[in-house]
Amino acid sequence: MVISEAQGIHEVRPEIGFLAQFSPSDQVALLRGDVLLKSQTGDASGAVTAHMYVPLARPQIWPQVINYSCWTQYFPNIVHSEVLETVKTATQRYRRLYQVGRKGFMMLTAQVEIYLKVVETACEAIQFRLEQGTFSHFAADLHLQDFNQGTLLTYSVQAAPTIPVPSFLIEQAIKTDLPGNMRQMRRVLCARYGVVQAAA
Repeated sequence: MVISEAQGIHEVRPEIGFLAQFSPSDQVALLRGDVLLKSQTGDASGAVTAHMYVPLARPQIWPQVINYSCWTQYFPNIVHSEVLETVKTATQRYRRLYQVGRKGFMMLTAQVEIYLKVVETACEAIQFRLEQGTFSHFAADLHLQDFNQGTLLTYSVQAAPTIPVPSFLIEQAIKTDLPGNMRQMRRVLCARYGVVQAAA
């Protein structure tokens, strides 16, 4: 890979703010369509952050990612996603979300159910926090930031099942599935606007 050639195709802007965490070669990889992963192993949970470039503006992406029933199209392991209610209090507004996921492992298929509290910051971030379910701990955050002519999507997830499983195995499972899920999300987001994206 020759970075200077790729920069001729996509203008890589100087590192500003959040871009400082990415090397120039990482920025080129993102613009090329790669999904970059970073791990942070917790005490008893696996934690992974994925970064992905989407060639759409944040206002084009936002209404799609807060349409939670569509998450079954983004992440194939999610087989059901439904907003149960929208709660408004004196200090905040949030949604209660119910999701069902299925995951094949070896010769078995496991099904998980999860109830989440979802807090949105318009066009910027979504926080998913566990209320109850098949996990002892679950937290995820989706962030949208302007990047080049589109948006950098950052999705961080940390999970621990109720059964004792080493955190490195949880992390490995997340790292195996997350890049494909992120690319699927980008395909669906772009298809709604007829945007052709580079294959990654």
